[in-house]
Amino acid sequence: MAEEFCESYLVVDAKEASLYDIACILICSTSFLNTKSFYKDQSKDVKRSMEENMCRRFIIFASMLAQKAFIWADKPMAVIGSLIEIWLNLLSSNGGFFGLFINHIQGKMVRPEESPEKFMSIIGELDQRLNLDASIRKGEGRYNPSLSIMAAKLCYENEDFVKAAIQDQLKMEFIGFYKFWNDYQDQFTTYATMFQDTLDPNLIVVAFRGTSPFIAKDWITDVDISWYELKDLNNSNPIGRIHGGFIKALGLQKIKGWPKDLESPPNATDEHPFAYYTIREKLKEILEKNTNAKFILTGHSLGAALAILFVGVLGLHEETWLLKRIEGVYTFGQPRVGDVSFGRYMMKLIEDYDVRYFRYVYGNDIVPRLPYDDRSLFFKHFGPSLFFNSFYNGKIMDEEPNKNYFSIVWVIPKYINAFWEIIRGFILPYWKGKEYKESHTERLFRMVGLIIPGIAAHGPKDYVDVTRLGTDLVPTITKNE
Repeated sequence: MAEEFCESYLVVDAKEASLYDIACILICSTSFLNTKSFYKDQSKDVKRSMEENMCRRFIIFASMLAQKAFIWADKPMAVIGSLIEIWLNLLSSNGGFFGLFINHIQGKMVRPEESPEKFMSIIGELDQRLNLDASIRKGEGRYNPSLSIMAAKLCYENEDFVKAAIQDQLKMEFIGFYKFWNDYQDQFTTYATMFQDTLDPNLIVVAFRGTSPFIAKDWITDVDISWYELKDLNNSNPIGRIHGGFIKALGLQKIKGWPKDLESPPNATDEHPFAYYTIREKLKEILEKNTNAKFILTGHSLGAALAILFVGVLGLHEETWLLKRIEGVYTFGQPRVGDVSFGRYMMKLIEDYDVRYFRYVYGNDIVPRLPYDDRSLFFKHFGPSLFFNSFYNGKIMDEEPNKNYFSIVWVIPKYINAFWEIIRGFILPYWKGKEYKESHTERLFRMVGLIIPGIAAHGPKDYVDVTRLGTDLVPTITKNE
């Protein structure tokens, strides 16, 4: 399908491609590929060497192959994930293996799937903490980041669980839990939650869900290497190239792209609500009732990308009033979302409207180092990185170390660090308190780090610990602004 809302783009669709078609990406000419329904390359003003072009072709090939694999694995992944979640919840609800056995013998086995408000996702089982650190007070630099990562972590759970946790654990007002339509995947792929601090009604939190480990459509969004070069409202000045998978999840419209308003205003009763438009209107509704209110945008992983892109689209639509009401954008394990031009556009937007943007990166987390930052793909981070090592010591950097992850120089340090993280899990509760004790599920997850260190480092637990134990860098960023 021709993308009528922009002139320069790369669109690949694994659903339309056979394995033979995907193989053709490596050997066929661009003009031939452009005759195929699964491949549309309208890159403008890009000159590449033969080596860069081959590298680009290989990355597109890998992206398409990965998408195809996730399409095939959709149902098996969902079944496996569901079984794992049920088993983990049975164990945690019945006090482990022994407790489960005794309760089963006595006919008192707790079945958490019968109580959605108690049923935790795999992400929740990795870190079962639901309360904020009581030692961190409102107004301190750590408070909003700590609240943000807790919101981002909660967003992985079901609606009943989220509502109960917000009201009973965080003691805040639940506004809503939303699922949003993806116009390109023709299904609901995007989730978000909103709540308000009842003791400080001037602060609203909007959190986007990240990539769920066993939900194939989330992974398809992540590995979709498509991109679009968007222009301003007057369709005159390009604002940069943006990751196609992420903006599709946020609400990009087929044919129309990013119209400022939809033909039918979005609301909670829409059959197919879109993330950006629905959240924007909900924020306007709440903020108009409270002239002093501000809001936070946050997310982990894929959710982090959606949080910062939400700001970008507000700028594209010249939503000045809303931009001035942003208290801060707190992202955790955020992947790259656009090119250098988009980064310049975002930094100008951030500076013009005094938007506080905090991009947290922990250790060897692989996700902030993807997609690749090189000439063949052009993806770049913008704004400083709040980087924390495995001792939770933080510093502000232009770019996190080992920016593309796969480096021979970093192989040994990464594996040594992964081994230390396993040991640290046993030491931390004696060092910092029992609330830092890791679950058995988290310890098993740490073992993955001995194979791929960057996967285990991406879990939300370390980001929760970073906001509680790490160097407080928020005042430094604020001062620099």
